[in-house]
Amino acid sequence: MEGIGPKLKMADYTPQHVSWSVSDRVATLVLRRPERKNALTFDTYQELSRLFRMLPYATDVRAVVLFGAEGNFSSGGDVHEIIGPLTQMSMDQLLAFTRLTGEVIRGMLQCPQVIVSAVDGVCVGAGAALAAASDYRLGTTRSRVAFLFTRVGLAGCDMGASAILPRIVGLGRAAELLLTGRFMGGEEAFSWGFFNELCEPEELLERAQGFARELSHGPTFALAMTKRMLYQEWNMALDVAIEAEAQAQAICMSTKDFRRAYEAFVTKEKPVFEGD
Repeated sequence: MEGIGPKLKMADYTPQHVSWSVSDRVATLVLRRPERKNALTFDTYQELSRLFRMLPYATDVRAVVLFGAEGNFSSGGDVHEIIGPLTQMSMDQLLAFTRLTGEVIRGMLQCPQVIVSAVDGVCVGAGAALAAASDYRLGTTRSRVAFLFTRVGLAGCDMGASAILPRIVGLGRAAELLLTGRFMGGEEAFSWGFFNELCEPEELLERAQGFARELSHGPTFALAMTKRMLYQEWNMALDVAIEAEAQAQAICMSTKDFRRAYEAFVTKEKPVFEGD
C-alpha cells in the first residue's frame, strides 16, 4: 500500500475543515458543520481532494470511515457559500469548480484504502455522491438519501453519479432517482442495495469503524487490488477483464501475505497480514 512516492503518517495530518483521526489502522473522517447539516464549502472540497490524494502514500491507514457529525451525513453544497457564488461565476470558474468536485470522487475511487460511509439523517446532493463513491455504505432507518441536482436546475450527472449509481441500484432505479431528485428512506435504500447494512443510529459509527478495522487487519494489498479492479473493469470488455484479473491475481500470488495465508492454513493458525 505504501507505493512509490513520499511515505506519510496520516495520524500527523491536521485538516482545518473536517475532523480527522487515526486509530488501529483506521482513519475516521468526520464532516463537521452540524449547524448547516454538514454542508460542504469550497474549502471542504479542496481539503477532501487533497486528503484522498495523500492516502495512497499513507503508511498508517488501511481503511477509512466517512461520517457526518450530530445526526446528519451531509446536506450537500452549502446554499450560501457555494450555490449563491456559483451563479456569479464565469464558465471557466464554473468548470474549475466542477472539476474539483470530480477530483474528490476520483480520489476516493483511486485510493487503495476501502472507504466505509456511515450515513445517518440527511444525505443529499454532493453528500449522496460522496456516499455513492464509498466502497461500503451503512445507513439507519431515519436516513434520507437524495440526488437533488435536478431540483435546482442542474443535471443529475454530477460528481460521477450517472456512472456510479446505476452500478449500485441498477439503471432503471438510478434513472428515477437522478431524474426526480426524490428522497429514499433508509429501508428503501437498503432494499435497493444502496446501503449494505442498516444499523441503529447510536451504533452506526462503532459498527462502521469495527467493519473497517476488520478489513484493516486483513490482506490489505489484496483488498486494494480488488478495489482497483472493481473500478478499472467498468469500461473493459469481458475478455480484457479476464486477462486483467489474471494479471492482478498473479501479482497477489507473489506477495508475502499470500504465503503467510498458506502457512497459517497448514499450521491451523490465523494469518497475520502485513500488506506486502
